[in-house]
Amino acid sequence: MDILTRIVNDKRIEVNLRKQLIPAKQLEQLALFERDTVSLASKLRESNTGIIAEHKRRSPSKQVINHDLNVFDVAQGYENAGVCGMSVLTDGKYFGGSLDDLLTARASCNLPLLRKEFIIDEYQIIEAKAYGADVILLIAAILSQAEIKQFSELAKQLHLDVLLEVHNEDELHKSIMPSIDMLGVNNRNLKTFEVSLETSKHLSKLIPNDFVKISESGISNIEAIKTLQPYGYKGFLIGENFMKTNNAGDSAAQFIKDLQL
Repeated sequence: MDILTRIVNDKRIEVNLRKQLIPAKQLEQLALFERDTVSLASKLRESNTGIIAEHKRRSPSKQVINHDLNVFDVAQGYENAGVCGMSVLTDGKYFGGSLDDLLTARASCNLPLLRKEFIIDEYQIIEAKAYGADVILLIAAILSQAEIKQFSELAKQLHLDVLLEVHNEDELHKSIMPSIDMLGVNNRNLKTFEVSLETSKHLSKLIPNDFVKISESGISNIEAIKTLQPYGYKGFLIGENFMKTNNAGDSAAQFIKDLQL
């Protein structure tokens, strides 16, 4: 069983338990559910750097990245650095994140926040809105075309942006629909964990220009971004690179400064 299948199986159990504890109707009563969201897609369109910086403590491929940084400092640091948005991992078992991280990030900054999660149920989209997210991630590899449509349309009703992540042509073809705002190409092969920017280059030609193009994974230097910008990429998701340092905000600030030279 590959890692993605394992994560999804665990996620189904987790979501069913959460639904029993806190019904969706209760989530809709939370104060943040009524908050006006900020569009990450719009910010990326206007930006010349397009950095989406991530808060990630660990991952299945890297184990521990950083357990010492707190979300409050990271969110404030990223905002001061001038990033376009912040991605917050909320999966506990595999990435060491939580919905509390999302809540803390929301209280600490005004950036558009992406809930980075393995979404397999509408409940998680309502949860994302209730905990202060502006954007949700949908992963084509774990969803059918009908689910992508259902989930993205619900997100749009809640005024959330939708970032859809693909790894190959088949996933891309089933995912192109008007309820998607951004198409993210993950350069990491989820079965082997190998990373190649060629994936972003190859798929860029197949992504219609109505979507904001984002490249994810393996973006650890300025060269990678400079290489991908001519292919139409406006957004770059960077996690480990900032999180493995002692000060994620300072690292992001330096990175953006160097990028603008």
